Amino acid sequence: MLSRDKLLLIGLLLWYMALSIWTAQSPADPQFWLLSSILPTVLVLLLIVTHRLFPLSHASYALITLFLTLHAVGAHYTYAEVPLGLWMEAAFHLGRNHFDRIVHFSFGFLLAYPMEELFRLGAGVRGWLLYYLPVMTVLGLSGLWEIIESWVAGAVHPELGITYLGSQGDVWDAQKDIAVALYGALLCVTILAAVRAVRGAYPSSQAQPVVIDSST
Repeated sequence: MLSRDKLLLIGLLLWYMALSIWTAQSPADPQFWLLSSILPTVLVLLLIVTHRLFPLSHASYALITLFLTLHAVGAHYTYAEVPLGLWMEAAFHLGRNHFDRIVHFSFGFLLAYPMEELFRLGAGVRGWLLYYLPVMTVLGLSGLWEIIESWVAGAVHPELGITYLGSQGDVWDAQKDIAVALYGALLCVTILAAVRAVRGAYPSSQAQPVVIDSST
């Protein structure tokens, strides 16, 4: 009989698989959906393969799943046409669909904690580096993502390239995307450090699943 831990992880995986199947049904731009789904699929497969070697906490797997969910929605509609972003644009007079900004911020805010766990459990990192490295990793990966987007945009049909970049006419779009990811990561590690300071606990460096406050 499967344990509650395994059932939770299987549930998260089944949710993402079901969502991926839904997003594959008549996406706004099939090529955009396909290109946008490659790296998330690689990430999920990597997490499955490395689960026994580097088991993360339930909180980390849930945060990763939430980020992938947001990304999958953006890939289905293309970021410039996500209904939630269009509603926000009209309601707050934003001048553009900001759903892509939400996803980039979520990349930093939702994934900084899983990265912190990887550094702590996989490399035994402690002290201030435990908060510095996730932020720098988010910053580096965000920049790499923008570079990859530019490569794809230059390699495919120009119209698809513009859609894939999703700049919506903003010449500073790439810089702003990187910036909001950085802000998200900084907010995450600040909250994490504050919670640990209040509780007077320091996270263990033992390779075992931990809870969100890592107080054990």
